[in-house]
Amino acid sequence: MPAAKKLRSYDWFGKNDKMGFVHRSWLRNQGYPDDYFQGRPVIGICNTWSELTPCNGHLREFAEVVKRGVAEAGGFPLEFPVTSLGETIMRPTTMLFRNLASMDTEESIRANPIDGVILLTGCDKTTPSTLMGACSVNLPTLIVPGGPMLNGRFKGSCLGSGSFNWMVKEKLLVDNYTEADILEAEIGAARSQGHCMTMGTASTMACMVEALGLTLPGAAAIPAVDSRKKVLAQLSGRRIVEMVKEDLTLSKILTRQAFENAIVVNSAIGGSTNFIIHLLAIAGRIGVNLTLEDFDRIGSNIPLLVNLKPSGEYLMEDFYYAGGLPVVIKALQNLLHNDAITVNGKTIGENNSSPVCYNNDVIRDIATPLQENAGIAVLKGNLCQNGAIIKPSAATDKLMQHKGPAVVFETMEDYHARIDDEDLEIDENSIIVLKGVGPVGYPGMPEVGNVDLPEKLLKKGVKDLIRISDGRMSGTAGGTVVLHVSPESSVGGVLALVKNGDIIELDVAARRLHLNVSEDELERRKLAWVAPEPVADRGYVKFYIDHVQQAHLGADIDILRGGSGSKVTRDLH
Repeated sequence: MPAAKKLRSYDWFGKNDKMGFVHRSWLRNQGYPDDYFQGRPVIGICNTWSELTPCNGHLREFAEVVKRGVAEAGGFPLEFPVTSLGETIMRPTTMLFRNLASMDTEESIRANPIDGVILLTGCDKTTPSTLMGACSVNLPTLIVPGGPMLNGRFKGSCLGSGSFNWMVKEKLLVDNYTEADILEAEIGAARSQGHCMTMGTASTMACMVEALGLTLPGAAAIPAVDSRKKVLAQLSGRRIVEMVKEDLTLSKILTRQAFENAIVVNSAIGGSTNFIIHLLAIAGRIGVNLTLEDFDRIGSNIPLLVNLKPSGEYLMEDFYYAGGLPVVIKALQNLLHNDAITVNGKTIGENNSSPVCYNNDVIRDIATPLQENAGIAVLKGNLCQNGAIIKPSAATDKLMQHKGPAVVFETMEDYHARIDDEDLEIDENSIIVLKGVGPVGYPGMPEVGNVDLPEKLLKKGVKDLIRISDGRMSGTAGGTVVLHVSPESSVGGVLALVKNGDIIELDVAARRLHLNVSEDELERRKLAWVAPEPVADRGYVKFYIDHVQQAHLGADIDILRGGSGSKVTRDLH
């Protein structure tokens, strides 16, 4: 039998010298007994709890449950906070701070006596940010998703938190909703602890990490307030101690095969377009070569099996009762790398060999999907030389091949000032072009790509227009929306050169997005183009603007790609 690997925390707690005295004695003020310092694996519980992040407001309680499991398995649990990112609260966008939170996570893990990590996550960016940071350290890591809210309720029907947001303007203008109706919907939309219960970005991220093999089986869909979520948290606490003993690090789980599995699963669940930008960033941290084209090549011909908003009818609570993600993974077994290892030491195929579907309207059989070819299409053309994306399952069929004149908005402020102007030249054939909302331009690449349609078109019954931008959109939203145009307008991409009336062609089947302007004319416009002034000249935002990569690379900070590992050679004295 090979000798057990020395714990990383030994360098803090295992030595009988001055620094061992320092490290142990100060922690003893919390009341820890001697045996906690005598070879127990130290488990860092990375908590994204914050009262400013409503979706993660229950994670302080969950941390105590995880600690219970860690202690039962012979570990030493130590909780630590990192930057929390509240999607519904923070301005200008949490995406601006995703990379900051990843830095916080990485350095908190590296600098402290931690042998293994539990990531407590929930709201959209808290999952990818903490995972990115953990990847750059590469210790044994297990994720406990906070879970979705219970279904929203409004006038006797289910209501999706997030999805209803995008309909408020239309409901008031077209469907005769009163202010009292909107208030009632507001009160009933988010009626329990947890994150959005649509298949928005938070739910997509939970499914992503389960498909990657980073959670215990079945973790993604359990509602936050279901007692079984606490059971899973406690079992996760036990399991991370064993992972440390097995030296089951992130790099052993996050293989190329695991990433391909996640792409397939995301297509089948109708997951958020934000999945792409986050998975690219995670791959860049762990050292897996993943490209934008992989998402189309691997995921665009996968059937849509999950009937959840915004691509379907139901919500995450219904998904869990129907059997959850294990049912989907089993249905996809012929399309997956079933031998990919997961955090419980078993393969994804072994973990998902026997789940039962309890509602075939919520989770369809692979022979009778909601849509034959789902996934996310990657577009190329002179308007997006490094790529752009569209989510066909959330789009309007008749607009998937369309040619129309551009109606251009240079900034979000320009859009808000003019979109409802009665004199705006726009009709059902127009294509809205929004500039200045990319990683550098906004900065931070906000979820504004699915901008509201003008009042005059809504009143005419127009439900959708093609919208093109260098920004993102919420996973709770729908529409024929072209996103993540790269290079973005603010760094001189062709999007910056589009003028009102220019004809744009979208052909999703051909994966083409083309601006019908000659190369000579584009060159003339390029020479006359003036870059916008940066919005910051100091601090983190200045650092972000100077170092953020474009969307097709995951919008990570260039100097953060890869990892520094877990070794820290210098002591504090």
